Amino acid sequence: EHIDGIEYIWCRTPSYATNGLKRLRNIFVFLRRVYRLLPELAKREANYVIASSTYPFDTLLAHKLAKKTQAQFIYEVHDLWPLTPMELGGMSKYHPFIWLMQRAENYGYKYADKVVSLLPGATNYMQAHGMAKNKFVHVANGISYTDWLENQEEISVEYQQLIEQARQNYALLIGYAGSMGEANALDNLISVAVLKPQIAFMLVGDGANRNSLVNQVARLNLKNVFILAPIKKAQITNFLQRMDVLYIGWRKLPIYRFGVSPNKLFDYMLAARPILHAVTAYNDLVKEAHCGLSVPAEDTAAIAAAIDTYQHMPLSEREQLGINGYNYVRKHNDYSVLATKMLGVE
Repeated sequence: EHIDGIEYIWCRTPSYATNGLKRLRNIFVFLRRVYRLLPELAKREANYVIASSTYPFDTLLAHKLAKKTQAQFIYEVHDLWPLTPMELGGMSKYHPFIWLMQRAENYGYKYADKVVSLLPGATNYMQAHGMAKNKFVHVANGISYTDWLENQEEISVEYQQLIEQARQNYALLIGYAGSMGEANALDNLISVAVLKPQIAFMLVGDGANRNSLVNQVARLNLKNVFILAPIKKAQITNFLQRMDVLYIGWRKLPIYRFGVSPNKLFDYMLAARPILHAVTAYNDLVKEAHCGLSVPAEDTAAIAAAIDTYQHMPLSEREQLGINGYNYVRKHNDYSVLATKMLGVE
């Protein structure tokens, strides 16, 4: 298939909904089909062969193809496999599947010409698994500013009226837009809402924890928390720009010691609103960009104190924080900037 002048070869694989045997089958069907494509792919010219950590076993195939085409082998790591299922899922390092994944990951670190990752703090881990220090290159997640500009749409009149009514009744509007899963730690924000009845908390999105959050709000009889139905991607910026402060939170997990790079944060920064970041990780983009306040993950007292700070902060200072984030993401995280950095990996 040709898209925007680029040829894509799709390897159709069985679908799956959760981690389990169906996902395992999906992985090995993909690998088998790529293996069968190797003779055809090897006839083409290539500068780079990139293996992504989505399928940890494709490092062997990518290295084989790179040798056949005399291209550089790049190992692109966005998830640490098998460390993630070990630390988050409690799987043993002696589990056969974990053992196989570790061998495949180590192979990538050893034989790749460069290891590119969005995790800035993963260097020591990767070196411990066979990577030479000079191979590591950090390339963060990013946004397409042009696409963002061309896809802007106002939220519904109903939501506009709801937000305007909240503005009249509350001292500050705290907004959140995105997934409502376990990793987003939104239950902590709702706990803070109990302490801040004069502040409105407006959450829009969907996810596995949405119903439990709705039940939490009902159980606590909170009138200042509004959990709204999902909106279109093109409407997110308009929603965010109607808020005073934007919230993003994380669980306090050891895996984040290697770094985080959430796409949601770039949406927040483009909205030019100050951010409240509850995070305990190797890096903190909000702190780097001087675009908001950062507090430890899952610390409800610290989150509440930061909201107090925002409530008493002059509007001009809040606006400057928002501008800082907007300028930072355009300068450092636009795909045009990241692509130039990626192409310079040699």
